[in-house]
Amino acid sequence: MKKILLMLALAAMAAPACAAEQFPTRPIRFIVPYAPGGNVDISARIIAAPLGEILGQTIVVDNRPGAGGNLGASLVAKATPDGYTLLVGSSGPLSVNPVIFKNLPYDSLKDFAPISTVQAVPLVVLASPKAGFNSIADVVAAAKARPGKVTMASAGAGTTNHFAIELLASMANIKVLHVPYKGSGPALSELLGGQVETMVDQLAASIGYVKDGRLKVLAVTTTQRASALPNTPTLDELGYKGYQAATLLGLLAPAGTPKPVIARLNAAVRKIMDNAAVSERFRGLGANPGASSPEEFSARIRDELRQWQDLAKKLNLKFE
Repeated sequence: MKKILLMLALAAMAAPACAAEQFPTRPIRFIVPYAPGGNVDISARIIAAPLGEILGQTIVVDNRPGAGGNLGASLVAKATPDGYTLLVGSSGPLSVNPVIFKNLPYDSLKDFAPISTVQAVPLVVLASPKAGFNSIADVVAAAKARPGKVTMASAGAGTTNHFAIELLASMANIKVLHVPYKGSGPALSELLGGQVETMVDQLAASIGYVKDGRLKVLAVTTTQRASALPNTPTLDELGYKGYQAATLLGLLAPAGTPKPVIARLNAAVRKIMDNAAVSERFRGLGANPGASSPEEFSARIRDELRQWQDLAKKLNLKFE
């Protein structure tokens, strides 16, 4: 009997290691909680193929937009914790939504197992050429002349973009009309058509339109200028001292996913992020690529969440 119990105990100890060695044995699904065409979607598709090659399985990108990223995030939080359903998570559902939504269907700190960061990208303030704005000063002046009338689009209510808009409006002491969309793609389409005047968006999703002259970029939201737009001033430079907003992006699994599986996925992400071709694709989009340990990613989520919580309390921001 003792021999049988010992064998069972040894088998239980070996199971996680065997699972990691065998993982994955079927396709992996990337849940993108936004519509196609935005920064999160673009980033997911950049890493899906090379990551799949390393893991020896197909990676399917599954767009599940809605509620500022909450629907897709909730789907992953409730998924079987086996490593086959992963969230391509960004600051919106991870550190902004917990601040601005009272009743989330998930806990960003408890319901996910961070795997690795992939990139961080600054936001930019954009303008449709039809709006006639050539600077942030033009937008602020128009908003003061037409309180609550100047339209400013975002990738959705409760996204980092939305949070950045409210922060800018508060610091500039203006009122704008926030126009939320289900993702950057639809918002950019409307901005290009002149249906909205301005927008705050991830640089990665909009840089192509800026480079070909179809959209004007007025400012960068990080404290340092973006390497892809060296001539574009930061909001901090323009007088909004301390203004800082960026989007962190990485891969997360449901909480409870076996640590050997997380380690296998982390090693694979690190390998593709060391690939010069992959990193260059991100830099070409204006993003700063970089992998991390699960612990480092978790700490960054906590720090960013605390930052937004403090900011929301200070400015008394209301989103619902």
